[in-house]
Amino acid sequence: AANIVSTGDLHVQVPVHKSEGDLAQLGETFNKMTQELRTQRDELVNASDLIDSRRRFIEAVLSSASAGIIGVDASGSVGILNRSAEKLIGHAESETMDHPLSDVLPELDDMMKAAREGTQRLVQGQVTITRDGHERNLSVRVSAEKTSQSRDSYIITLDDITELVSAQRTSAWGDVARRIAHEIKNPLTPIQLSAERIRRKFGKVITEDKAIFEQCTDTIVRQVDDIRRMVDEFSRFARMPKPVMEGEDVADTVRQAVFLMRVGHPGIDIRAEIKQDPMRAQFDRRLISQALTNIIKNAAEAIEAVPPDQLKKGCIDVIAAREDEDIVIDVIDNGIGLPKVARARLLEPYVTTREKGTGLGLAIVGRVLEDHGGRIELKDAADFRPGQRGAWMRLRFAASGHAAKPEVKEQVADSAPPQAEMTETGEATSETLNTEVKASETGTVEPADTTNNETKIETATDS
Repeated sequence: AANIVSTGDLHVQVPVHKSEGDLAQLGETFNKMTQELRTQRDELVNASDLIDSRRRFIEAVLSSASAGIIGVDASGSVGILNRSAEKLIGHAESETMDHPLSDVLPELDDMMKAAREGTQRLVQGQVTITRDGHERNLSVRVSAEKTSQSRDSYIITLDDITELVSAQRTSAWGDVARRIAHEIKNPLTPIQLSAERIRRKFGKVITEDKAIFEQCTDTIVRQVDDIRRMVDEFSRFARMPKPVMEGEDVADTVRQAVFLMRVGHPGIDIRAEIKQDPMRAQFDRRLISQALTNIIKNAAEAIEAVPPDQLKKGCIDVIAAREDEDIVIDVIDNGIGLPKVARARLLEPYVTTREKGTGLGLAIVGRVLEDHGGRIELKDAADFRPGQRGAWMRLRFAASGHAAKPEVKEQVADSAPPQAEMTETGEATSETLNTEVKASETGTVEPADTTNNETKIETATDS
């Protein structure tokens, strides 16, 4: 029986005969021992199965959670990293396990220090991280937990609030425009009329320093026009027109935009490649045409910014195709390219790299595409053609015409239906849709008049 037990079989029992005295007592003790061992083994197996089941459940919860979750042990090393956290921080679990958190995510050093040294068990805050040129805003919660050794371990949750922060900034700009625009634009007309009246009334009378007099009045009129132009652009951003979805041909829209830009930039080789012709979709032809024209114009200006000795021939490729339920239009140039750092902020209002730019162009294009259920993507031309300099702009919108639900920023929009001036060919006139990307510290454009009855999104020719 002992040999059988040694093999792991605990169901063996020895016969017990009370007449055998001490031998019978030994047999009973042996049988009781094997029964207890069998019970303990079964309990251990059940406990192990339960632990394994709970582990699988926790792993399933962690892997399916939309928030990023990181577990950090008492030594500060990463012990848990779910899939969402991998995507947010740009590192796979295999690259981070047992590595110090300060090496994996140094942006959390201050919060971890506060969690270790503070009396509160929960520390919350926001951090900004940059991975592969993309900037993300994360909402972070660090929770301290006592281990069996009375040492703290930490659970960190990460939520990507990049789009929320961007929407809040955009909404704030729109609110500023709605509240104080009239304070800026209303005095402009009286100032301009007064300057013109002074020039007419006293221009013939003044003989001494007449040149200075005319220069000063001309400066007033010209500067008022410049201010009005910037204010109008601010107003257009605050009151975007609602798209009118109609069945149109994307291929024809692309060809028209390319033709207009070829005329305006004869020194640049602008080529159109249509993957499907015709390419029917539901969209607002006027808005999409203006957005595309603006992107091509921006590409042309990026090419013109390259020193002539560094570029033989400027080229812009415009490629339109249908991908599943989306329309995709790629604009690839060989210009100066996009900045590597904080590229996502280029889509925010009043962020521009150009000295005279207003920083509204890309923001307006982004909103046009959002209203069409799409987005704009900023990439490097080298991602499309290895070795090529320049930028790659991708415009994507839903072919069904299903517009995205309005965000908070739409609440500041004017309810009056906007109008746009059109040329004899049916295209929108070129005037004021600028695509610039300028560091916000270079200046702030004041908000525009929200009482303007007409809203145009038009391509700039003078900025």
